[in-house]
Amino acid sequence: MTWETVIGLEVHAQLLTRSKAFSGAATQYGAEPNTQACAVDIALPGVLPVYNKEAARMAVKFGLAIGAQINPRSVFARKNYFYPDLPKGYQISQYELPVVGKGRLTIDLDGQEKVIGITRAHLEEDAGKSLHEDFSGMTGIDLNRAGTPLLEIVSEPDMRSSKEAVAYLKKLHQLVVYLGVCDGNMQEGSFRCDANVSVRRKGEAKFGTRREIKNVNSFRFVEKAIEYEIEHQISVLESGGKIVQQTVLYDSDKNETREMRSKEEANDYRYFPDPDLPTLTLDEAFIADVGKTLPELPDAKRARFTSQYGLNRYDAGVLTSSKAMSEYYEQVVRESGAEAKIVANWIAVELSGFLNRDNKDIQDSPVTAAMMSGMLKRLVDNTISGKIAKDVLEAMWAGEGDADAVIEKKGLKQITDSGAIEKVIDDVIAGNPRQLEQYRAGKEALFGFFVGQVMKASAGKANPQQVNELLKRKLAP
Repeated sequence: MTWETVIGLEVHAQLLTRSKAFSGAATQYGAEPNTQACAVDIALPGVLPVYNKEAARMAVKFGLAIGAQINPRSVFARKNYFYPDLPKGYQISQYELPVVGKGRLTIDLDGQEKVIGITRAHLEEDAGKSLHEDFSGMTGIDLNRAGTPLLEIVSEPDMRSSKEAVAYLKKLHQLVVYLGVCDGNMQEGSFRCDANVSVRRKGEAKFGTRREIKNVNSFRFVEKAIEYEIEHQISVLESGGKIVQQTVLYDSDKNETREMRSKEEANDYRYFPDPDLPTLTLDEAFIADVGKTLPELPDAKRARFTSQYGLNRYDAGVLTSSKAMSEYYEQVVRESGAEAKIVANWIAVELSGFLNRDNKDIQDSPVTAAMMSGMLKRLVDNTISGKIAKDVLEAMWAGEGDADAVIEKKGLKQITDSGAIEKVIDDVIAGNPRQLEQYRAGKEALFGFFVGQVMKASAGKANPQQVNELLKRKLAP
């Protein structure tokens, strides 16, 4: 490859406040259009904005989590542009003095770590929403979202591939959800991304002209949109053309980007300090208090899971992928009595398989942590075997009750009576004289055949360890 890609992301995270950034209107998703827009949001004459202290607290919390500089003094500015869903004709944002300064986030891609710089994170309000689908020849305007508090997180142009961009985006998503500052719901627009993409010849120091892909709201679409944009820009340059700085939209149906408008520069927005809002001043005591509320962060938790529970890097990553998943795992470890590695396997492999198949998050799992603990208790005390445990898990997932109820109802208790197992073994050996002769003649691979036949004859209920021990004795010449 003679080309190098340069990518920077601007992520808008909707903050989990009950009221808007500069008014007391609600932020609940899904309300009837224009029922959550008050006089401040729709910019009636004479109204004044008042900033939301909780939004500032959440911004500081994020800044501390990425090791960023927290600016004790930050300024709200007016970003001027005209669009039907922007009632004031400007957006209240921050420009020269944001609340969060430079920080960093470490991503892990194919076992390789890379630090991505974060330029800034600033507070701003969201715009309303234009609705085109339901209005023939017209556009509907819903101002429920107008004024909703956002934290815009701007990365350095440190990413060099679409996969790095997605890894960064996923890590950022994980962090804001861990912190409880954003619900991360991409379908509802709570977490969305603008991707700035450019290409340059390898070895060049100067960045190429960038195009901004606007408002992409899924990890898969971010990767596909960036891949398309890279190919498009290289094709244009190699055919002798020039890249024009533009804002583009990604069409997921056609898998292509299309021009939206020329990319504005900062001076096009005519930023100036908002005269209606005082300087946001954060004293050291406030910042320190916020710092005390930081939870154990994902990287620290993964390192602890590796050292405390003896997990490999992959399993520790899966089990700390969300706060809810890590809490589920630790509850099962505490309550089940099973080894931490065994618990990890049942959750990271078996349960996660069901979650992925049915597209559910751990908090929506029909098998609660208490139910998983109950099943593993029966595995530990030899009531059931590992094979039967998988059947029990499937039945619990299907809503047939907890482990004890399923075991009782289906008669799944493991056979541990040596005499009963010996009888099954004797019948299997008597029924397979040819295989017995071959085994005793040195074909040891047939041992697995006899194990399988015994387990089949016992409907999978015989204790596998006892079966192996008794078979070795019975099959000996």
